Amino acid sequence: MAITFQAENIDFPKIKKRATTKWMESVINKYGKQIGDICYIFCNDEKILKINRQFLNHDFYTDIIAFDYSDENKISGDIFISLETVLSNSQQYQTSFDEELHRVMIHGILHLCGLRDKSEDEIKEMRKAEEEALRMLKKFLSI
Repeated sequence: MAITFQAENIDFPKIKKRATTKWMESVINKYGKQIGDICYIFCNDEKILKINRQFLNHDFYTDIIAFDYSDENKISGDIFISLETVLSNSQQYQTSFDEELHRVMIHGILHLCGLRDKSEDEIKEMRKAEEEALRMLKKFLSI
């Protein structure tokens, strides 16, 4: 059981894999879940658009698509992240690329842990969970 990272047709982002993995494990444990196999695939806008069209019948770009293969309390999934959209979002929201990337990465984990973001209340809960997780990240990056 592991969290893995790969890049497809794009430069690999500068993340601290070991610290990021420990952080994610901590967030997953907070939700009473266990780690199964989680694979992050960093890609470009064209790849995520293709996935969005093929699997979700959506014809638009997005920053993240998570495929959930979880089984009871063991979370597993493939998480596709468009680094191009993360960059444009960081510029739009006036945050650093690293902060936006970590927010999107933990957003995928939170989805696998069972959080949703369809209704207004769910979106508020998701944002609160993201902020809490980002505060936790500081401890892991300073190790």
